[in-house]
Amino acid sequence: MAIPASNSTAKKVISGARTFHVTSSTFGKKFLLQSDHAAQLFVRVLYEYRSQGKFRLHEFAVMPNHFHVLLTVDAGMSIERAVQFIKGGFAFRAGKELGMKAPIWQRGFSEVRVLDAAAAARASQYIRNNPVEAGLASEPGAYPFSSANARYILDPLPQGLKPSFSTPMAGMAEAMP
Repeated sequence: MAIPASNSTAKKVISGARTFHVTSSTFGKKFLLQSDHAAQLFVRVLYEYRSQGKFRLHEFAVMPNHFHVLLTVDAGMSIERAVQFIKGGFAFRAGKELGMKAPIWQRGFSEVRVLDAAAAARASQYIRNNPVEAGLASEPGAYPFSSANARYILDPLPQGLKPSFSTPMAGMAEAMP
């Protein structure tokens, strides 16, 4: 089984806040995340590490045999360590709570550094549409294990990655006093 390429370099492993689109698959692409219990546990693990300040969570989709996340890590945290929290935390809890046996995850993961608003928008759209493309939902918000579902609270993108508007937003005066 091939290990996905990692695009980070030793020099850039830890620097200022960085945003990434991360994808990782289950071992042998088995459908280990297809049950509601497994998918809910994965989401709980994501939100527990988010609440501990390990990363900021912008988007996610838990698919039957892989996951996608759009997250930001701050200085002092590498993307490798953040993904280790997610995958290791889930594997530990899944073994304990769901009786899953190791191995659960494919070795490694793939990440794409998100450098601007356009890249952030593309990653968000890809993640939100992934369950629809896979035939798991008719529209992004209908899938219960994705950030497109309105029940999830997400962190805002870092300032440099937020979309800019070239025209005034509806309801705003052109010139404010």
